[in-house]
Amino acid sequence: MAERASESEMQVLNALWDEAPQTAAELTQRVGAANGWTQATVKTLLSRLVQKGAVTAEADGRRYIYRPAIDRAAAMGEESKRFVDRLFGGRVSPLIAHLAEREALSDADIAEIEALLRKLKA
Repeated sequence: MAERASESEMQVLNALWDEAPQTAAELTQRVGAANGWTQATVKTLLSRLVQKGAVTAEADGRRYIYRPAIDRAAAMGEESKRFVDRLFGGRVSPLIAHLAEREALSDADIAEIEALLRKLKA
């Protein structure tokens, strides 16, 4: 996805990653209701996601069926890289240090990081 999705667009995309295909009406029930969005709002978000290449739309009679056009892992990788680049100069260790200093890492988080580091060293 060349252009970054907004927070609202990401909610729609996450719903499609969880279950696809879906119609605008189904997405309105799934994420629109929780956010107070009308079906028109959901359709606008879907249109933007289609323009960005993140979602495909296939005509099905008078309605459209929507599917994610990008992989969740790939999108997470892009977003994570942007985040680390923007806030930590592209370095991960300052991010981990920041989280540790703020006591934002649980014992489970630390264990996962340690396991990942062991795996990377092997």
